[in-house]
Amino acid sequence: MHQHLQPQRLIGAGLLARNARRRGLQVPSHVKTSLAPGSRVVTDYLGAAGLLAPLAELGFDVVGCGDGAAVYLRDIWPSNTEIAEVVAGSVSADQFAARYRDVFSGNPVWSAIEGTGGTRYGWEADSTYIQEPPFFADLGREAKPLADIAGARALLVLGDSITTDHISPAGSIPADSPAGRYLLERGVARAGFNSYGSRRGNHEVMMRGTFANIRIKNLLAAGTEGGVTEHQPSGERMPVFDAAVRYRGEGVPLIVLAGQEYGSGSSRDWAAKGPALLGVKAVIAQSYERIHRANLVGMGVLPLQFQAGESAAALGLSGRERFDVAGLAGGVTPGQQVTVTAAAGDGAVSRFTATVRVDTALEAEYLASTWLPEASGAEQQEDPLDTSCSVE
Repeated sequence: MHQHLQPQRLIGAGLLARNARRRGLQVPSHVKTSLAPGSRVVTDYLGAAGLLAPLAELGFDVVGCGDGAAVYLRDIWPSNTEIAEVVAGSVSADQFAARYRDVFSGNPVWSAIEGTGGTRYGWEADSTYIQEPPFFADLGREAKPLADIAGARALLVLGDSITTDHISPAGSIPADSPAGRYLLERGVARAGFNSYGSRRGNHEVMMRGTFANIRIKNLLAAGTEGGVTEHQPSGERMPVFDAAVRYRGEGVPLIVLAGQEYGSGSSRDWAAKGPALLGVKAVIAQSYERIHRANLVGMGVLPLQFQAGESAAALGLSGRERFDVAGLAGGVTPGQQVTVTAAAGDGAVSRFTATVRVDTALEAEYLASTWLPEASGAEQQEDPLDTSCSVE
């Protein structure tokens, strides 16, 4: 059991083991058992309660029951009262004080680490693992007013079932990717790249990894796979990150077009943080995974939904249009309808209605408090899409 839980739960587990042993139960051989508490205090109070022995006795043995009588969980499950009584008699503040008084003693690795003073973390400019994120840079007391989106370009046009791993992969970092080049330029050898997941404390790596999954297919760059897009109106193909940098320099906001179940899979915060930092102002999808939709709102990315039966393909959108979203100025309300205008290069203009998937009044407040104004890179003192290679 790998636990960082309250003593009540660990005591409860010990009592469950004790009761199971009293009834002659053992653990099946295919079940891996271990006791790896997050603190040495756990063994103190389990020992004081006499519960270490029954836990150890369960081991890795094959299941075996006593005289042949059925034993149900209700027969061995300890009551809350019994747990409370044992906790009161075996868990004490002195145990924690004794263990944590010299928490670094006996561990040469921890003892060798030199700490720094102060109450704030000292950011290291040359760290490739941890960098100060830009989310709270120049954060004022007043929320920035919501504004209509004008002249946006589609960074990607995606199909159905785009997962959070497609949006923000957690696996290996290819050497020829924007994130890989970033690390190489800072003296990190290929063998030391580690993974996107391990470097999630560095927004420079995570932004470069956004939409960089080797299996993602961007319909805007047909025939490609793996984080490639087509810059508009030039038509040049390039990595998604490079296109975002270029659009930022041109003062162009971005959107993403998607199909059904956008953001499915595991909840992953960088799947919302990354697009926000790349300059994505809105996603227009046929439907959303519940948690990812909420994460987009929390990062100031507006989730819009096509009307039933509509999609980018059904509306004849190629993703090469310029997009305007009207009806956002002054704030949004849950379920509000907005008008999206798509203007093609040949002068053709199409309009369609989308639903604002801000589902509660509180989410509307979140969106207003996290909304990032449209601005070119030149207007920002500290551009989060910094492509410089220098190391301070």
